[in-house]
Amino acid sequence: MATISTTQIDPRVLSFLEKPRKMLINGKWVDAVSGKTFPTYDPSTGEVLAQVAEGDRADIDLAVKSARKAFDEGPWRKMTPSERGRLIWKLADLIEQHLEEFAFLESLDNGKPLTVARAADVPLAADLFRYMAGWATKIEGNTIPLSVPYTPGAKYLSYTLREPVGVVGQIIPWNFPLLMAAWKLGPALATGCTVVLKPAEQTPLSALRLGELIVEAGFPEGVVNIVPGYGETAGAALAAHADVDKIAFTGSTEVGRLIVHAAAGNLKRVSLELGGKSPNVIFKDADMDVAIPGAASGIFFNHGQCCCAGSRLYIEKEVFDKVVEGVAASAKKIRVGSGLDPKTQMGPLVSEEQLNRVCGYLESGFSQGAKAAAGGHKKGDKGYFVEPTVLVDTTEDMKVVQEEIFGPVVVAMPFSSADEIVPRANDNVYGLAAGIWTRDISKAHRMAESFQAGTVWINCYNIFDAALPFGGYKQSGWGREMGHEVLNNYTQTKAVCARI
Repeated sequence: MATISTTQIDPRVLSFLEKPRKMLINGKWVDAVSGKTFPTYDPSTGEVLAQVAEGDRADIDLAVKSARKAFDEGPWRKMTPSERGRLIWKLADLIEQHLEEFAFLESLDNGKPLTVARAADVPLAADLFRYMAGWATKIEGNTIPLSVPYTPGAKYLSYTLREPVGVVGQIIPWNFPLLMAAWKLGPALATGCTVVLKPAEQTPLSALRLGELIVEAGFPEGVVNIVPGYGETAGAALAAHADVDKIAFTGSTEVGRLIVHAAAGNLKRVSLELGGKSPNVIFKDADMDVAIPGAASGIFFNHGQCCCAGSRLYIEKEVFDKVVEGVAASAKKIRVGSGLDPKTQMGPLVSEEQLNRVCGYLESGFSQGAKAAAGGHKKGDKGYFVEPTVLVDTTEDMKVVQEEIFGPVVVAMPFSSADEIVPRANDNVYGLAAGIWTRDISKAHRMAESFQAGTVWINCYNIFDAALPFGGYKQSGWGREMGHEVLNNYTQTKAVCARI
């Protein structure tokens, strides 16, 4: 384990990091079948935090068998919805009780500021589980009146049942490790499914700590299995497994395509929450005291490592210079450093690979003529830090405008009219989110209807709630997370018809 130069870390976290972390299969903590482990790193230093069991195909097979038995034969399917809901609620309570541990684990493993993990990631995860606990008792079918023309005079009672889809494989990303685990596990458990969860190899620690609380809460063996490992081994095996009924993936669009191909073997159901290159549009009549800091937060929140980041900033010409100056000033004021430093506002990127990716995009932008109004470079010699960056003099054909960078980099471009901005905003393969800043509420709603995006924020950005569905259009994904719509991902409908 790396030597951490602070006395402020929760001692429970230090104890957690000192021991090699195992995987959770059938309610037991076990080593990988191969005996292999892999390191997880502190992105602020590049040093090893802990060693983690490296799952692969053999471990996935054991986990799926465990989940299958728990679904087909175990007590999970025999529990009442109320009993399932109480267990999920208990898990939320335990997360709150261990908030400090989770906040430190997220900051150490992901790099995000401890203050952000403490205020957002962990409370939102607990809130998601509570919201989904309430749905456990409210998943209903319908009665349907029939008019069968070829059986005159006959009477039928016809109704539908909403039933759990079965064994679910879930693969989550590294940008919000605990929260994404909650987004996936909450609805699957509420509907009565069993789960094999693969956390991102860059950030497995909070999922493994969550697994300990799942055991403590009293979930039956095999209901939740957690197998850390690499995407090309454990993730690929899970996506292709013939005894998995559904795969739920959050990550890049490139990997999403691989998931779809892997799932074709047994035609398992697939839901995908993928990439984005979201337009954030500021009209000249916007309240600049709100819009400028809102646009800065829209891209720099979570170091820009956010699938819905407002990375394409469109600004009406008359206020272009003012907005760019304001967002650039905000970027220059952001304090970049270790997530454990209470003064830090932006931590490192998650890995050296991500650092190289973001810096590669910056080099590409500069080579094509873009200029930096702020930032534009790697920061420091230790850790994976990048300066918050505002690029100008960009054109729609540049890679930095068209492709997802997944870092604290925004491209600012002027526009002349509402009629012009709609096709420009929609001219992208992604359709995850969009932002609109204007005092004209009629224009705002017309724009919201016109944008090809799963979420549109008006005079705000990055507002999330467990009740609000989230997902994408086009190559940003299939299906929705959160809200009651997520239940469609984990249930199937059975029609029953009885002659009476």
